[in-house]
Amino acid sequence: MNRNKLSHILIFVFISSAIWAQTRSTNEPDGNKILKKVDENLMPASFESYRKLINEEPDGSKKEFIFYTVKKGKDKVAMLYVSPASEKGRATLRLGDNMWLFIPNVGKPIRITSMQSVVGGVFNNADIMRLDYSVEYEAAISDQTPSGYILNLKARTQTVAYDRLKMWVDKKDIMVTKVECYAASGTLIKTLQFKTIKNFGDGIMRPAVIETSSPLYKGYRSLMIYSNMKLRNFPDEVFSLEYLPRLGELR
Repeated sequence: MNRNKLSHILIFVFISSAIWAQTRSTNEPDGNKILKKVDENLMPASFESYRKLINEEPDGSKKEFIFYTVKKGKDKVAMLYVSPASEKGRATLRLGDNMWLFIPNVGKPIRITSMQSVVGGVFNNADIMRLDYSVEYEAAISDQTPSGYILNLKARTQTVAYDRLKMWVDKKDIMVTKVECYAASGTLIKTLQFKTIKNFGDGIMRPAVIETSSPLYKGYRSLMIYSNMKLRNFPDEVFSLEYLPRLGELR
């Protein structure tokens, strides 16, 4: 074989390998892209919703709350307590990592943290006023089956409620089905189960029920049930401390 022919063969093999590698890279799923699609399916860019939160205790007793929630973009969430009567008029605001609680007749809103729970139970403030997962976490695919992905999520900053998440995603709908939440020590803090896919209209198809339990709170369980969710745009002023006392005007 002469040198020219050998050179042509080597060039062909090199180009073919480069094209194959690029095609493989393009076709392989990316954890962060999957996570962003999960976010899109869970929460539209701007919406309002009604949710019932139920806290169940080991003795069988229950406490229920109803919230009216509005969200805009990736980092603005405001929530009004509709019931019970003892909590009516309270409101919370989340702007990125910052959270506040407004209590009527108390004065200025109070700063709260993501790991606290203003309603008790297993859900904390970060669970109830959740931002897009992709805002707070970097994602990588740890495993996959014919029907789903398993993502490992690592917190982008130390201010995030959980250092690491393990997320199960259904491939067909790119819908989250389960999330395990871990501390930096590796301790499992809680498990979230996403259930009952529901068509809310406006092109919104998502789980209507989120159930959580924790090995740290044996016998306790909390449920979050969405009864309504629809697209709605809001001005930025809605997501401000000054607007919290007027949040009920949006209903």
